[in-house]
Amino acid sequence: MGKWQKQAVGLLKGRTIVNVQWMTEENAKEIGWNSRPLLMVLDNGTIVHAQADDEGNDGGALYVDTSKKGIVLPVF
Repeated sequence: MGKWQKQAVGLLKGRTIVNVQWMTEENAKEIGWNSRPLLMVLDNGTIVHAQADDEGNDGGALYVDTSKKGIVLPVF
């Protein structure tokens, strides 16, 4: 298992999503983003969201793959 995989497992494995919401316009503006991604709030208070790139230049879309079809959760 590589470094990033170990980190992802340590942060996310076994966690429960307790809330989902889109980033507010105010929060996006504060960090200079034009898009408002979906936020996933975990049971330990961690917030997970998609961003456009590794540098955090903007919000990004989430692709959810289900057994029936793929779903894209949009940015605003």
